[in-house]
Amino acid sequence: MSANEQRGDSRGDRRSMDQGDGQRRSESGRTRNRGQGGRPRQYSQAAPGQRKRSADPARLVAFKTLREVSGADAYANLVLPKLIREYQLDRRDAGFATELAYGALRGQGLYDAILTTLVDRPLSELDPAVLDALRLGAHQLMAMRVPKHAALDETVSLARAQIGAGPSGLINAVLRRVSEQEPAAWVAQLTAGAENDSAKLAIEHSHPDWIVRALRGALIAHGRDAGELSALLQADNAAPVVNLVALPGLGDLDGAMENGAEPGTLVEGSATYKHGDVARVPGVREGTVRVQDAGSQVMARALANVELPADGDDRYWLDLCAGPGGKAALLGALAVQRDARLTANEPTAHRARLVENSMDAVPRDYWMVTELDGRAYGGEDYAGDYDRIMVDAPCSGLGALRRRPESRWRKAPRDIPELTALQGELLDAAFSAVRVGGVVGFVTCSPHQAETRLVVEDFLKRTGQAKLLDTGAEVAKVMYEDAPAAGHPLGEGSTAQLWPHLHGTDAMFMALLTKVAPTE
Repeated sequence: MSANEQRGDSRGDRRSMDQGDGQRRSESGRTRNRGQGGRPRQYSQAAPGQRKRSADPARLVAFKTLREVSGADAYANLVLPKLIREYQLDRRDAGFATELAYGALRGQGLYDAILTTLVDRPLSELDPAVLDALRLGAHQLMAMRVPKHAALDETVSLARAQIGAGPSGLINAVLRRVSEQEPAAWVAQLTAGAENDSAKLAIEHSHPDWIVRALRGALIAHGRDAGELSALLQADNAAPVVNLVALPGLGDLDGAMENGAEPGTLVEGSATYKHGDVARVPGVREGTVRVQDAGSQVMARALANVELPADGDDRYWLDLCAGPGGKAALLGALAVQRDARLTANEPTAHRARLVENSMDAVPRDYWMVTELDGRAYGGEDYAGDYDRIMVDAPCSGLGALRRRPESRWRKAPRDIPELTALQGELLDAAFSAVRVGGVVGFVTCSPHQAETRLVVEDFLKRTGQAKLLDTGAEVAKVMYEDAPAAGHPLGEGSTAQLWPHLHGTDAMFMALLTKVAPTE
């Protein structure tokens, strides 16, 4: 029996109750509704004195997470772990809270579309706490293996304890209506009048319409079939597994394997972990084993692995946008093996501290952290100083929607132009700082063509000394032989794009560029 089924069964004796003004009670004191919509009146299963007024801890943690996300613009991946520790949830309850919070955030678009048909006012006029409770209840009813009566009863109890008796009556009534149709029926009803396929997919897979259209364009731009769009959107909504990496020469995955981890299927030195608190895995607390998406591992290894096109030293590496430090730690470990020195730059002070913490397991003589605006490396003081440079540029993050469930609702098309301008400026700075014959790896966690291929195309047009390498081939060298291809031609070279639905990673993009000697 699954954790969700156990949770539902353990609370299955209580039925959710219709509440509200004007309700009547039976002789035993049980309330009955008025049979809205012509349905017969029904008595509730519990007398007033028996109704639960406390919140289940796992659901409470999920609810508090949503309140922080919607009320304080917080990030779920930062808030949720703290709340899990605060409420001392065991492994089963922590898993339930995680799926409930993340799932409600991912599915917010679909759930709000359903709720809009059932509430007699715009959702924006609801108390935000009531709306968060409705989303939690809808996710349990629509996407989790929780019995309907348990989902209703527990959500109403949560609302009664955290919001009040009055709002809990509205929540009870609305969620009962949600439970009257299966998910497929709701989707069919909501998409019946959709203007086009993008609008339909946006509802069905709970993505903003503009992101659906952007991802369709991205598939085509990177040489994929637009017919893969539905699979890509589904992958965005799947809970990602934890990916581990052992820092080369500093750590190993033996302890992780003994604790239930499984070997990674994309790149060497990686593993996946599905068995609870990753901090208990040997090496994680020490920093020699790290949590890092396999796509990020591929990008760092590809930059370190590519053979420099021209003679010269290979001693000075730069991670231009290093925060929070995952790629920097892996690059630093690889640099130690090559007797190279890594400069990890992060302009924001608190993120620079995160980089230092990430690098702590790497011998101190092999790295340093700077806190400059990355564009400063385009100045004369740094011209031609570095052999390898990673530019993991700030981007929309559309490639990591599965890991940052709230981000799809915070992004807007107007964000893209400002980001692409910054990406171009950082790429210019890196190219000034790399020596002739050195390599720059331009990386974004986005497949959006404006943040990937178009940035590279524009850069190549304005930079006479730049040459695009066969990035697809270089990326393939660090992945296992049976991994799906990631390269797509661009001029005389190629770029590489990873995909959640193909590679099981974030949608990471990479272009490897070298500086050639100026022509006479």
